[in-house]
Amino acid sequence: MLRRLLFSLCLLLVASPVFSQSLAKRYLNGIFNDTSDVAKSQFLIYPTLAYAPETSWEIGLSSLYVYHARNDTNNRLSEVNGFTFFTLENQYGIWFDHALYSDQNKWFFLGRIRIQSFPLRYHGIGMDTPKAYLALVDANQIIIKERILREIRKNLYAGLEIDYQRFSRVSFIDAPEAPNYDLPLGNEGSRNIGLGVGLVYDDRHNVLNVRKGNFMELAYLKYRPAWSTFEFNTIILDTRLFRPIGQQNVLAWQLLGQFTSGDVPFNQLALMGGESMMRGYYLGRFRDKNQLATQLEYRMLPLPLGFTDRLGAAVFAGAATVFPDFSQAAIHKAVWSAGGGLRFLLFPKKDIYTRFDVAFTQEGSGFYLFIGEAF
Repeated sequence: MLRRLLFSLCLLLVASPVFSQSLAKRYLNGIFNDTSDVAKSQFLIYPTLAYAPETSWEIGLSSLYVYHARNDTNNRLSEVNGFTFFTLENQYGIWFDHALYSDQNKWFFLGRIRIQSFPLRYHGIGMDTPKAYLALVDANQIIIKERILREIRKNLYAGLEIDYQRFSRVSFIDAPEAPNYDLPLGNEGSRNIGLGVGLVYDDRHNVLNVRKGNFMELAYLKYRPAWSTFEFNTIILDTRLFRPIGQQNVLAWQLLGQFTSGDVPFNQLALMGGESMMRGYYLGRFRDKNQLATQLEYRMLPLPLGFTDRLGAAVFAGAATVFPDFSQAAIHKAVWSAGGGLRFLLFPKKDIYTRFDVAFTQEGSGFYLFIGEAF
């Protein structure tokens, strides 16, 4: 499981000849004291270091840009997250995630970009796959997913959804003593473009830390042979509810469903795990045509410590399963994930926390450090 550690900005900036002492002081003061106007945009950049058996040491740089359209706090908070990295195994990646709202929240752009050469653990397909991975899948991958949505009624958006995924230069590197297995569909690579429609209800004001609100998405994507290697369909259902408990605490719940049919390549099956849903599992530890997952999280933002109002905490638990079709869905095969973590109030004026989570599963644990909540 990937361990990503945030190093002290103070030590790194002082050690770097690029930054003068006064510049480093102003930069750190701007982050930790957050003296800017609440309506003004803010930008944060920080180094990361990670280690994983598949990649060796990984060195990266992360960034966050947040703003209100026209500097009007009546508009929802827009955010752009960026992350770039390279490893000692000559692997690389560039990630961008964004949730952008126009003036008066009339337009909503929600999407992500992934450009990476990064190994994936392949355990097989289904819930009965072995804990030890069968192969490391080395490949170049490009993922571009975008939603272009227009408000049709208050907080209700409709529009187009686009999903482009290219999986190239694929090689399966068998794990030591791995049993014989069949190579999955898409093992030689693929290029698939999904076009479809989406309906989103969203009344959240701050997508990085929702205190109260709802988010619901229903999307349909069609991958046609005219512009894709494989022909298949995907339906996505994502429901998130956020309820305040007292003045500072939040109870958050998410239900996620992904349902595919047709000739689905293995890299576009429903993948369980990752830093958002079912924390503690490697992304793709379990995969199949369909997935049902849910999680519940209780956030204390901040903790009533008395000496500071910038430390918070959270506890969470989730369960999920994957299956080939509904006739073979089995609740008793669902797996669980649970854990907790600390929060640090990074931008007080914009109520944005950075999170450090520790998650536990039947198969081990995982550690996560990100800006913004998991969902």
